Amino acid sequence: MSQRGIGLVVLVVLGLTGRVSADELGIGSPAPKLEVKEFVKGEKVTGFEKGKIYVVEFWATWCGPCRTSIPHLSELQKKYPDTVFIGVSVWERDPSKIKPFVQSMGDEMAYRVASDVSIPVKKDQGDGKDKKKEETEEEDQGGKMAKNWMDAAGLGGIPTAFIVDGTGTIAWLGHPMEMDKPLAQIVAGKWDLKAATAEYQKQQAIKAKLAALRPKLVAAVQTNDSKKIISVFDEAIKEAPELEPKLAPIKFRILVDLGEMEKALEYGNQLIDGAFKDHSERLNDIAWTIVEKPTEKTDKALLKMALRAALRADKIAEGKEPGIADTLAKAYFETGDVAKALETQERAIQLASGTPLAADRAMKARLEQYKKAAKK
Repeated sequence: MSQRGIGLVVLVVLGLTGRVSADELGIGSPAPKLEVKEFVKGEKVTGFEKGKIYVVEFWATWCGPCRTSIPHLSELQKKYPDTVFIGVSVWERDPSKIKPFVQSMGDEMAYRVASDVSIPVKKDQGDGKDKKKEETEEEDQGGKMAKNWMDAAGLGGIPTAFIVDGTGTIAWLGHPMEMDKPLAQIVAGKWDLKAATAEYQKQQAIKAKLAALRPKLVAAVQTNDSKKIISVFDEAIKEAPELEPKLAPIKFRILVDLGEMEKALEYGNQLIDGAFKDHSERLNDIAWTIVEKPTEKTDKALLKMALRAALRADKIAEGKEPGIADTLAKAYFETGDVAKALETQERAIQLASGTPLAADRAMKARLEQYKKAAKK
């Protein structure tokens, strides 16, 4: 990776920290009012009824990931018929597309849908007879949900879902594809709101520290000195060890891309046996960083380490995560075990059925690659 590429990796990742404030809306906060422009589908809901659970999900017609999550939300609505699901369309570029889109989805969008858009309108500021020139300004015609929920929580990406419990409290928030487990616990009355609130506040504190670190990294990137960038990472992790899960993957990738194989090997093993040992996704990231695009110069010890990380990730995931199985198959292949690679990739494809990964052409291409290699 070039110096410019390294800089982009650093800044893009840190750019995801978003805005953080002490009074930010989040888990444990009272849910704001439900103030949509109109309900496009389903029975109108004007407020949160005590004792009822609600899922308020934000989406838009132009958002690809939102479209992917719609069938999943529909399945959850069928699974929990007493929970009220409301998909709120926000930040629409063309509000006229909302109703036709919802109609085209039919039963695939099997829950309530509302719109909440800010539509700019012309406002005459002239003074009648002496008007020199007609001026216009944009007057906000809605968007209360986007402001009072998304903006208030410092969130700028969709899809995002909020689960509101029977007391009107935000019990969970995040990507709708990740809410199965918390929703099940909230519905069953087994959700530990106090613990969830504490964890959310901890993550917000980490976001704040990352935001504070950004200027130092910007300055380091501008020097085009990779060693300087690494030193900023090391200093930050030393001062605040809780930042390591966020910073370590970037640091590791930079070491690999710079060809610092010995340092990458040492740091990777340190993460596998330490900070990342119980986290399947983080272990998967380490493995994929190595096996995604290996070259003839890629250290064999590094490839073996990738296989070790992928095996541990797959074990933690109980062999049920298609993305992790896909990485493991690639690790087997790159370390020379074609038979295991083929067997594992077939499992990955089977696990991906019915998920967004089912449409991943790269996964299917790797399966064909392993099949051809197995015939040689």
